Amino acid sequence: MNDNRKIIHIDMDAFYASVEQRDKPYLRGKPVVVGGPPESRGVVTTCSYEARKFGIHSAMPSKNAYKRCPYAIFVPPRFDEYRKVSNQIREIFHRYTDLVEPLSLDEAFLDVTNNKLNIEYATTIAKMIKQDILEETNLTASAGVSYNKFLAKLASDYKKPNGLTIITPSSSQEFLDNLPIDKFFGVGKVTSKILKNMGIKTGYDLRKLSLHELEQIFKNRGYSFYQFARGIDYRPVEPFRERKSIGAETTLSHNLSIEEEEVVDILSDLCEEVSDRARTSEKLGKTITLKIKYEDFTQITRSLSVEHPINSQEDIRTNVYNLLKNVNTENKQIRLLGVTLSNLTDYRNEYANITIFEYIDNINKDKL
Repeated sequence: MNDNRKIIHIDMDAFYASVEQRDKPYLRGKPVVVGGPPESRGVVTTCSYEARKFGIHSAMPSKNAYKRCPYAIFVPPRFDEYRKVSNQIREIFHRYTDLVEPLSLDEAFLDVTNNKLNIEYATTIAKMIKQDILEETNLTASAGVSYNKFLAKLASDYKKPNGLTIITPSSSQEFLDNLPIDKFFGVGKVTSKILKNMGIKTGYDLRKLSLHELEQIFKNRGYSFYQFARGIDYRPVEPFRERKSIGAETTLSHNLSIEEEEVVDILSDLCEEVSDRARTSEKLGKTITLKIKYEDFTQITRSLSVEHPINSQEDIRTNVYNLLKNVNTENKQIRLLGVTLSNLTDYRNEYANITIFEYIDNINKDKL
């Protein structure tokens, strides 16, 4: 384990909503929802911390958000402005290091092990970056500092908003042991439910499982869970490279026939993982691919393209299931399943003249 790296994860606090509150003083201190109006079929992109107290969260239908807080103020998103502010923030990052890996408009990893200003402590740099962001954009950010990406991201989320958390090599295991299981990277709703049904509710519970047990349950992802439960993550911070596709696959713990219900459950989990990654990357995709590897190691792929780019779990899953229906396995057993979203586009590159909520409404109309 490389404990010598110095990694910072910066995450802006309720970014879109905070920009709206900054630019429109009448919104300050109010429950603000950035998204489609409640009478539309739009969804919540993000909301202010005042709105989060009512249980409102991103991806929630706007009409549901309105029911939870009828006096919330709904404002349409201004993606051009958010991108402009995001570029300001990235310029600040590059004053300290060129090893910057943006995850979306409002968060990024920085490797400051060897930084431009020869500052010894990553914590010092994190404080300086937070101060620069506040002074130059009038917005707050939360920062996590640790020796790898996994822990740095956990740390930035620990004391929001305007937080700063440091996880050292000596404190990491205690931190992880007390961490709720659904906070671990790669643990979505489906995986979290499986683990909790097994009595695994914290990082400590996860760490008690052997590598063999984890691989039996989660196939090739078991190794990642084994590492993360021990604070191990060797992934480097990689400067931005345009993604060509977003995918997830898993080798099955035992071979399955295509008719077995477990195949559908596994594909649902993979679709959730792909959707989460696409949303984090702020990407939509037009092509969905199903990958199947058989017991004899022969492999097939089936793909289809849709008219409107998608990234929701429901849309990806529907298309994957349609692909599955048209697969003839010739009585072969399946040993690996994979799902990929490709032909990617950025929200605003594809729909420069409409909001994402108008885009969602258009898709829904096509489904009627």
